[in-house]
Amino acid sequence: MASKEEIIYTIALRLIARVGNGQAADLIQYFGSAKALFDCKDAKLLQAECKLKPSAIKAIVNQTTVEQAAKEWDFCQKFNISILTKDHADYPKRLRNCHDAPTVLFFKGKANLNMAKVVAIVGTRKPTEQGKIFCERLIEDLASYNILYASGLAYGIDITAHKKATDLGIPNVGVVAHGLDTIYPPKHKPLAQRMVSNGGILTEFVSETPPLGKHFPMRNRIIAGMADAVIVIETAERGGSMITAHFANEFNKDVFAVPGRINDPYSKGCNHLIKTHRASLVQSAADIAYIMNWEKQKKSVQKQLFVDLSPDEQRLVDLLVGEEGIHLDTIITQTQISTSKIAAVLLELEFKGMLRALPGKRFRLI
Repeated sequence: MASKEEIIYTIALRLIARVGNGQAADLIQYFGSAKALFDCKDAKLLQAECKLKPSAIKAIVNQTTVEQAAKEWDFCQKFNISILTKDHADYPKRLRNCHDAPTVLFFKGKANLNMAKVVAIVGTRKPTEQGKIFCERLIEDLASYNILYASGLAYGIDITAHKKATDLGIPNVGVVAHGLDTIYPPKHKPLAQRMVSNGGILTEFVSETPPLGKHFPMRNRIIAGMADAVIVIETAERGGSMITAHFANEFNKDVFAVPGRINDPYSKGCNHLIKTHRASLVQSAADIAYIMNWEKQKKSVQKQLFVDLSPDEQRLVDLLVGEEGIHLDTIITQTQISTSKIAAVLLELEFKGMLRALPGKRFRLI
């Protein structure tokens, strides 16, 4: 775990304008630590090797953001907020592997962000009564699977999911687009306070950061990145829920969408995701459990005893045993089966009833 000093310098790095998460990670890796970066006074090195803007170089050399970062440390200590750098054990491991993962997160709560099953639920801010009922029933029906829920604490489907999970004592995390000195919308503050006792509130923004419009897509990528699956319940063809689904597809996560009437404006987004094969159709909790392989099934190892497998097929089956889904790129790398050959191997295993293809080019044994 990083020291207090290193955490402060890491926060200071992210406070520098025009230094994104990816560049911040590269800088920390290049210099060995955030503190070592700020100790560097060689402007030519920073410009030539790190390709930093002049304003960023000036901020590093003069350490202009360190004082604000130190104040943020004090704020977090005062209000019992955890500061999670990427090497922290409590940092969401699923999110850590996504590109542009936040360099640092701020978390107030008690939830385990690395539970075995993490599901995000998102949707329109103006849901139908049917949509809200479906959301509540889904959470009830999935309760036995020991899931951590994540959503955006927004009006509509988000707050419906948070409230139902909290009422049932199910851990759930609200990912917000502002600092933790406030809650937006203010109306949701009482529920957010309840969530902290069993779930929590998560953000990548320092205190006194307002909920600006540009922050919400950034918030949505965290929701998608920290989850195994994203469930979309009612959404138009444009909006935050579709952005979250896009990030989930990009991160090779499972995406589910609830279908609706063709002319319903808040079903158009879900129907489009299903039609374009960017989401699996979901009508019940059983659909999700089936696709995610949460059902109790006979071990695939036992099933393969009755099937003749080629060496390549056996190698692939051995890789997939016990896994909930592995991406195609990982399969090729781990099995060393050529790209030109892997499609035929996968198809043959599907014909033999041993393999299922999942959204996002992922595969698992049946």
